[in-house]
Amino acid sequence: MEIAKVRSVRGYFYLFILLISVLMVGCGNHDSEKNHTPKSVTDYAKIKVFGEEHATLTAPPNVPPPVGNRPAKKLFVEMEIVEKEGEMADGVTYMYWTFGGSVPGSFIRTRVGDVVEFTIRNHPDNKLPHNIDLHAVTGQGGGAEASFVAPGQEKTFSFKVVNPGLFVYHCATAPVGMHIANGMYGLILVEPEGGLPPVDREFYVMQGDFYTEGKFGQQGLQPFSMQKAIDENPDYVVFNGNVNGLSGDNSITAKVGENIRIFFGNGGPNLVSSFHVIGEIFDKVYLEGGEQFNHNVQTTLVPAGGSAIVEFVADVPSNLVLVDHSIFRAFNKGALGILSVSGEENKAIFAGAIMEGIYQPEGSVIQNMPKNELEIEAPVNLSKEEQIIAGKNLYMQACFACHQPNGEGIPNAFPPLAKSDYLNADVDRSIGILLHGLSGEVVVNGKSYNSIMPAQQMNDSEIANVLTFIYNSWGNSGKVITPQMVQAQRK
Repeated sequence: MEIAKVRSVRGYFYLFILLISVLMVGCGNHDSEKNHTPKSVTDYAKIKVFGEEHATLTAPPNVPPPVGNRPAKKLFVEMEIVEKEGEMADGVTYMYWTFGGSVPGSFIRTRVGDVVEFTIRNHPDNKLPHNIDLHAVTGQGGGAEASFVAPGQEKTFSFKVVNPGLFVYHCATAPVGMHIANGMYGLILVEPEGGLPPVDREFYVMQGDFYTEGKFGQQGLQPFSMQKAIDENPDYVVFNGNVNGLSGDNSITAKVGENIRIFFGNGGPNLVSSFHVIGEIFDKVYLEGGEQFNHNVQTTLVPAGGSAIVEFVADVPSNLVLVDHSIFRAFNKGALGILSVSGEENKAIFAGAIMEGIYQPEGSVIQNMPKNELEIEAPVNLSKEEQIIAGKNLYMQACFACHQPNGEGIPNAFPPLAKSDYLNADVDRSIGILLHGLSGEVVVNGKSYNSIMPAQQMNDSEIANVLTFIYNSWGNSGKVITPQMVQAQRK
């Protein structure tokens, strides 16, 4: 009997230990993934405010300073609506409707529990009434009804932010789609208690789709096309309001080893974004701008009217390319940007090319680029200056992804056009490459390249313009190429 009792006690003891172990493992997994049960809206609504503060607003790609560990406050936000003409692409302008004068609109940074007193002003020179619907607001229309304001008027309304996350805001005045399509969207961040973990650099990027009467790249002021918007057939899909919003002089920069956070939003109004950074992997993605996150993500889906927070470390020096991985949007409609990372190379992570050779399987041919309905009809009989402008526009459509906006090319892949001895030595050869393509090894500025350049389906004027732009850029010879020179080579 005594032995039986001892065995019984031991059995209960082992069962108790097993139960405790299971609970500890469960709690450990729970904490490590941060899948905690969030506070309710009621809990956040009870947070008391201490003091007042005027919010710092920033235009993209800049972000206001982090909230940190400050208490909830009464936060004063002031924003002006401005209708103004701006650049959509080189030689192409558009009448944007903006929050704060930029597309996307000013970035708003708050923390959960803040009471926001929001003043919105409609510039007296504007033609239309507007309002603002903030997805971070719990209330009628996200504040749209309380903020409806005519030109020359202002409105002030108040709300408490009771859900942490990254939220889109946009105009909700009828026709709602048209107001959004003209650039009326932005992001409001509601940081959790204690703030987001610190990082080295933060950037503000939003995607939008634009609908114009003219085709992609068609010069001049382009009006909005309601029919294309209804058909969901945009001419432009861009980051931060225009084709060059994140490239060239507008490229963003970082250094090797820095932890980077991008607040990414999709204003729409129609398309879903497949956000991807070529040359990096997202270490962390806050899914749909909320509290839950995933690790080691290649491409994240961001719906129209949605957002995501992505974080990664810049591991090696490179020009990281931000794209919508619905890839024709990137290379043919403008959804492309550059994050230039400088610093020491790390061969353990990326060694670059380690061997080169020639591979020509039987039947290899130079490919032709097909014509399509978006092809630009370049004008003829242009001055040199006009050729350069038209050629730059073509270059930014068809050439810059491989040869880069600054003509430097991509090491070990695509040769540079900047200060190119190969290019400057023979104009007719350059024309022939665009007409007929090029394969096999070439030496440019003392370095060997062995890739394929497809034949470009451009007319004589287009080839003359793009080559004139190239020859008059980046330290090249300054030569002018005429359509007659191209025609002679074509024959």
